Amino acid sequence: MRLIISGGGTGGHIYPALAIIEDLMQQEPNSEVLYVGSKRGLEGDIVPKQHIPFISLEIQGFQRSMSFAGIKSNLQTVRLFLKSVREAKRIIKDFKPDLVIGTGGYVSGAVVYAAAKLKVPSMIHEQNSVVGLTNKFLSRYVDKIAIGFPEAKEQFPEAKVSFTGNPRAQQVANIHSDFSWTEYGLVDTKPTILIFGGSQGAPKINSAVVDAMPEFNQRDYQVVFVTGKNRYTDIMKRLATIDLNDNIAVLPYISNMPAVLPKVDVIVGRSGATSIAEITALGIAGVFIPSPYVTADHQTKNTMSLVNAGAGIMIKEDELNGNSLLKVVDDLMTNDTKRKQMATNSKQLGVPDASDRVLSLGRSIKK
Repeated sequence: MRLIISGGGTGGHIYPALAIIEDLMQQEPNSEVLYVGSKRGLEGDIVPKQHIPFISLEIQGFQRSMSFAGIKSNLQTVRLFLKSVREAKRIIKDFKPDLVIGTGGYVSGAVVYAAAKLKVPSMIHEQNSVVGLTNKFLSRYVDKIAIGFPEAKEQFPEAKVSFTGNPRAQQVANIHSDFSWTEYGLVDTKPTILIFGGSQGAPKINSAVVDAMPEFNQRDYQVVFVTGKNRYTDIMKRLATIDLNDNIAVLPYISNMPAVLPKVDVIVGRSGATSIAEITALGIAGVFIPSPYVTADHQTKNTMSLVNAGAGIMIKEDELNGNSLLKVVDDLMTNDTKRKQMATNSKQLGVPDASDRVLSLGRSIKK
């Protein structure tokens, strides 16, 4: 297969795309793949390191502000989009793909729209339960739509939609891990909770953990607290008055997170689509603190799909503090039956063949 794939801006769009590419190359090693991303997004750093051919387009998002500066920026957004569509058409004509897939972000809007106009088989993947602006726009033009949450179905043209799950799930589920907690001075024989607010850390989550740390320090279970690289020094200063026991590990970042996750009994963190895909693929009980700063509050809606299935617990950020966090964590970490049932429910939501489903859907498009 000759595949063009486009997804940009955040890891939530990039990692599902990489998972699809990895699965395709395993299925059809002679395939040729081209990744088209944006100049400003993380993909420009991440994708080339995977030795995947990469082309970038200059594109930007819309501003919600109706100020003069906002209007001026939006006019520039339109100009860059039209320019990117022209460039994408040229790229598509040169590469001659069998299929074009968009996994989200403004750059995928230009690339997939160009493919549709050229009558090249095209599809999109929507990771979240609330459909993004780009995928809403593209849904009118693409041949197929893959979704990661069943709740997204009603937001698209019904005839085009198939539930596939998030491709990242299959990638994580297939990882063989020989990781040991001894790498962080812990043991492998105790229940372990991982608290992680994302690569940059989440200030409200970090503050709640600091407040709860004197109590965590006295528990029989283990606590792995990942602060975020830029917040580690400040957090360690705040914890300086506490003599941390050997059941606590405070880390700035975990670079091999997929290898670590199979050793986690409960995870506390945000509820982005990629995180949920990883958690459900492995069957981990989760305590979710949705970010209130995302479009259409989609993390809350992502979380509710797990809460309703008995696969997670939600703490709203404005209700988060040391006491509320400690109460929920203690309830799970000291109740093996409840924790294991939640893990089982989580596993039942996972889609271990998500990448296969996406590729099969793409192959089914006939022009």
